[in-house]
This record gives sequence, structure tokens and C-alpha cells, in this order.
Amino acid sequence: MIVSQSIAQSNRQPSSLSLGISGMKCAGCVATVEKRLLACEGVKAASVNLLTERATVIYEEVYAESLAPQLLEAIAKAGFTAELIDKTKQVSKKNAPENVTHPSWFGLTREIAIPAFLVILAIIGHLSLIGITDLPLVGNMYAHWLVSTIALGWIGRPIWWDGLKSLWYRAPNMNSLVGLGTISAYLASSVALFVPQLNWQCFFEEPVMLLGFVLLGQALLERAKGKASQAIRTLINLQPDRARMLVSSADGDLQVPIAVEDLQVGDRIVVWSGEKIPVDGEVIGGNSSVDESMLTGESSPVVKQVGATVTGATLNLTGALTVKVLQTGAETTLARIVALVESAQASKAPIQNLADRVAGYFAYSVMAIAAATFLIWYALLHAEIVFSLRLAIAVLVVACPCALGLATPTAIMVGTGLGAERGILIKGGASLEKIDQLSAIVFDKTGTLTTGKAEVTDVITNDLIIFGRKLIEQTTFKSVVREIPASALKILQLAASAEVGANHILGAAAIAKAAELNIALLPTHSSQVVAGCGVESVMSTGETVLVGNCTWLQERHVEISEEMLERSQQLAQYGKTPVFVAIANADQNPNLAGIITLRDRLKPQAPAVIRQIIDMGLQVWMLTGDRQETAVAIANQLGLPSERVIAEIKPEGKAEAIAKLINAGQVVAMVGDGVNDAPALASANVGIALSSGTDVAIETADIVLMRHDISDVVPAIQLSRATFNKIRQNLFWAFAYNTLAIPVAAGVLYPNFGISLNPTIAGLAMALSSVSVVASSLSLRNQR
Repeated sequence: MIVSQSIAQSNRQPSSLSLGISGMKCAGCVATVEKRLLACEGVKAASVNLLTERATVIYEEVYAESLAPQLLEAIAKAGFTAELIDKTKQVSKKNAPENVTHPSWFGLTREIAIPAFLVILAIIGHLSLIGITDLPLVGNMYAHWLVSTIALGWIGRPIWWDGLKSLWYRAPNMNSLVGLGTISAYLASSVALFVPQLNWQCFFEEPVMLLGFVLLGQALLERAKGKASQAIRTLINLQPDRARMLVSSADGDLQVPIAVEDLQVGDRIVVWSGEKIPVDGEVIGGNSSVDESMLTGESSPVVKQVGATVTGATLNLTGALTVKVLQTGAETTLARIVALVESAQASKAPIQNLADRVAGYFAYSVMAIAAATFLIWYALLHAEIVFSLRLAIAVLVVACPCALGLATPTAIMVGTGLGAERGILIKGGASLEKIDQLSAIVFDKTGTLTTGKAEVTDVITNDLIIFGRKLIEQTTFKSVVREIPASALKILQLAASAEVGANHILGAAAIAKAAELNIALLPTHSSQVVAGCGVESVMSTGETVLVGNCTWLQERHVEISEEMLERSQQLAQYGKTPVFVAIANADQNPNLAGIITLRDRLKPQAPAVIRQIIDMGLQVWMLTGDRQETAVAIANQLGLPSERVIAEIKPEGKAEAIAKLINAGQVVAMVGDGVNDAPALASANVGIALSSGTDVAIETADIVLMRHDISDVVPAIQLSRATFNKIRQNLFWAFAYNTLAIPVAAGVLYPNFGISLNPTIAGLAMALSSVSVVASSLSLRNQR
């Protein structure tokens, strides 16, 4: 994604790099890593994602060579390990996010079986509390001590050891809280066992069950996170591993199997029917139908013939194709989509900032509350020491910084992944938040609401000496027409000849109509395109031809009669675009030769899309360079009022038009596809680009619609809103859970209601809190 931002008091353009970070457990770890990264010289911004275990660092280019070692060292000093992520790496299944499952024990994976075994042991230990002591060793506290020692010293060691390391690095995390709680319970029970004269109660079963629930929660969380990251794995797995490369030999072309990563630009490959196309390329032999639904969401197969482009990871259906490789590695469409989705999933929504600030102090605050809980109950309220300690332990283990850290990234990961499956690429959390705040959406007309394939509808000839005519004559093209006057053919010839090389859809329409009527084009000496105005061409005969809008020709001193102006206005009211043609000989002012009118038809789905967006409570505007009468006629077909039309806008004025709406208090989305839409897409609060558009428009946009179908604007907004609402729900739950659970664990309900929270139940609640956040995000997949 292109980052375009200015840096105060500096002309240096920022660059970015990505780091993979392992060892982070909760939102507190995220806050610590971000703080350490921001402290490095040259770093302008840093964003760390707990779920994807990635950090994105924005830095000044001047520090490029020295920064990487500095960042790795800073992260190592915080107690984590990191590695640089190569953005140019070939997309392959080896690089897909892991979804690890270990060998099964009795139908359960090791991650589930071990904590389940601990919970069962702890439940057996609790049997003595209800009078069941006949079972062997159930009532023996030394057996309880042995089980607890093994559980903490072996199975639970990674948790408390990581927690202690985090405390050492002054970056306490969830494991620090759990570790302090379990070790405190174990030590207190050990003292009670080996110093019986103190009359303390043993509760070895609680740290065992607590560890079981925590480990079980972590296992369920990892499974849920694996489902959340499934979109990336699915995308990467689309690409085949092998290809058949054509190699020339004395016996003709040979098909040689080759790894996809070894293909080079210019290589020729063969793709049989039923096989996936390995990389992006151009068809140089054969014809077939290709299923592109895995990338675009479009179910209808696309016919591919010689000269057509094909995309890697799409499925060849009906015939063999010979393809010349155009893109490989990180430059393929699939690789760019994967990179875009990964970038989006590693991003944060601004709403997460509050959670991050809280998480930076969360663990310290919880430890302080736990210490205060013990002191208040034991020293001030004179409760038993074991009771006071158990309340403090409950405070430590009930707190859930994990839920705070996962609230945003899980929702973003599921939402952006779901969008990618449907051909809607959302570029990050900030985009989601801005879409939720939208009040208006602006559509560029040409190529977005219309087909982008204008056609000539009329030719109006003027009083021209070369034609010897004094009357205005209009020729309207239909499926069957009478003999076309020579004057109309001459106007078409002049316009089409002048527009050759102009690369504009209106000029292309004139050229297409000239070709249809077998009109020979005149050679030109030179041509100059005036953006937003027209084209000026010098013919080889020395004549100058101007083709453009009325205002521009008048500025060039072309006299346009009232009759011609009135005729052009009448045609504009039918949604046609008048293009004026003038001709001048040397040292003479140009004279109007006539008018060509063109019509760019609306896409069939455009009116329905506009209605649906209006029903969503958004204002809809149309932006066009057409004259006002033409624009209003098209707006009427769309069901838009004339006051929502911004007409006669030159390409460079589109961004200014968007800025005016924003300055008027609107939160604006811009939908476009052309290269001249890029500034407007960047100026809007949210840019939405059709994938059929230019690369610069796609790179500038916040959302890319892979099916290049404006109907997807509606589900893109709906999915974005649903995802952001899920972020809100998750954050509310995370804050509400901790706000309510910690006081209850501290015993605020005990004096009046006799309710206290057992450390084991507290641990279960903490584990389920994290799992519930991820499960809530996964429910987004039910979004329709």
C-alpha cells in the first residue's frame, strides 16, 4: 500500500518495514514492544498486532541501513524475539500462517488433552471436600502436593517462567499474573502442609485446576485464532506448486516440470484444462474458459483467447492454454492480494488506542489491586490469611489483558479475510473506522456508474464553406440509418483523426465510429491533449483541428452560433455529451465545423446500487466533467436530485470538489477507477477503487473491489460496518469484564452477600473471556 504523508520540518519520505515478533501474550506485551520500537532513532510510528505477531514500523529513509539491528536489539531487550519479514518473498505454502495441531491422544490434541487431564485431577482432589475419601490417595495431602509440584514444575513451567521473565524485563503480561497466582497458591499450600501448627488450609487442587483452565483456554484460543487467519492460508494455497514450462529443442517444444518459484518473466508455460494457472501471464496459444471466482468472487467463467491476460491461481476449465509469464513472485496479483490482506490484518483501528493505553499499565494495576486486596482483608478486616491470599490470587488470575489485546485484531482479521473471499479487499482497521462514520459517498461517473464505452449518437454540421452549406443538419445514428451526409462523415473524419493517441473514451468513440463506417483517418503532424478541455491536432495538410468542450473552444476564439448552442443544450438534456469540432487554416481563427454527441450508457446495476446506498442513510453524489445539462439528465436516470450533481469538473478539480464536501462537515467516500481519480481517492476520507481501474487508483484506495462491479460497494460498506460494530462489542466486553470481575474477585460482594470468587473459577472466567472475544469475531462469518 502506498503511504503518502508529509513529515513536519522534513522533506524525507518515510519508509516502512515489517517484523515478526514471537513471545507476546497479551495487550501489555503489545504496549511494551511499541514503546521500545518508538524509542529507536528514526522511527516515526510503530503498530504491533498481537494476533498476527507482526510489527509495522514507519521510519525515515536516512536511517534505513542502521535501523533494523537497532529494532531487533530493542525487542530482544524487552524479552521477545523478532525477525525481519521480507516483503518481496515469493508467495508459497511454506510462508502461510501456521495452524499447528499436535498428535492426537484419544481423539484429543495434546494442547487439549493435557489441560483436560489437569482439570480431572483437580476435580478428583476436590472430592475430599465433599466427604469422598475412599478413593486411593484422594485424602492424602502429600499426594496432592506431588501432583501440584509436577503440574507447576513441568506442565505449567512455560507459563510462570515466561511471567517471571516479563517481570524481569519490566513488561509484565498475562502469564506474570497467572504465574504469581499459581505460585502463591502452591507456596501457601506447601507452608500449610509442612508447618501444620499454623493451621492454614491446603488448597493444592486450585493451582492445578487453575493451570488446567488457563492452558485449556490458551488451546481453544489458538484454535480460534487459527480459524481467524484461515483467509490468508486459503489465498496462499490457491497457487499451485509446479508448472509445465515449454523449452525449445531440436525435436520441438518440450514440456518440462518446474517449481513455480523458478519461473522467470518471458517463460512459456502450458496449462491443461482442469489445472490452476501458476502465475500472471498473457495467452499466446489456445482458448479456454477460466474460473476467476477464487480471486474475484465472480462465479461466471471468463473466456480467454490469444492476447488475453490471465491471473495466477485461477482455474483453467475447458481447453489447454499456452501462456507467456508476465509477473512472478511478489509482483503477481495473488501475491499483491496476500500482501494487502496481511497488511490489513496487521493494522489497528484508532479505537484500539484506548485499549492499548490501558494495557500498558494493566498488569501493574492488577498486581497493585491484588496486594491491596490481601492487605485490606488481612490487616484491616482481620480475615484469615489463607482467605485473604485466595482473594488476592483470584484478582491476579481473573484479570484478562488478553481480551483487550484481541478485541480489535481478531475482528479485523475475520472481517478482512471474509472480504477477501468475496472479492472485497479492505486495507485496514483505520479504513473500517472511517467507513463506519461515513455520511456521503461520491461516485465518479465515467467508467464507474457508466460502462466507460461511449458511442457516437449524433453529428450536427454547421455553416462551413468547405461543405457549401448554410443550414444546420443533424445526423442521428441508429441500428439502421439512411445515407450519411458527406458533411457528417467529414466531421467524424476530422474528430477521429485528431483524437488518435489522445487515450480518452470520447475520442475512442469517434475513432470506433469512423472505423465502423470505413472512414479513412487523416495523417497528423502533431497532437496536444489539454486535460479536461480537449485535443489540438495539426494535420499533415497544415490545418489545425480542435476537438473539445464548448468553453475551451470559445477561449480559443471559436465563434459558436446561438442555434448551435441551443441544439447542444437540447441534446445534453437527453444525457448526451456534446463535443465541438473546429478547423483552422494557417494564420486564421478556427471556425466551428460541427458537433459530435456521445453517450456513455449507465451500467444496468447502477440505479439499484444508488437506491440501496440511499436506504443505508448516506448521501449520494455524482462527480463528472460533463456539462450540467448532461449530468442532470444522467442523475435523473439514477434517481439523484440535481443538487447532488457536481458537473463540469476538470480532472485536477476532483480532489478539490471532495475537499469542499469534507470542509462542509461530511465524511466522504469516493468511488472511482481512473488514473485521474487517484487524487480524489486520496483526498476522500475513504477511497473505493474498482480493480479494473489503474494501478495508481487501486494503490491509493482504502477498499478495492476485485470484481470491478459497483454492486460490491454495498456489501463492502455493510461488511465494514459489521466488522467495526464487532470491534466495539469486543472492546465493550473486554472492558466490562475486567471492570466487573476484578472487584468481585477482590471480595466486594462478600460482606453483604457472602459471595467470593474461587481462584479456580477466576482462572476459568479469564480463559473463557479471551476465547469469547475470538468466538465473537468469528461470528462475523455469518454476515451476509
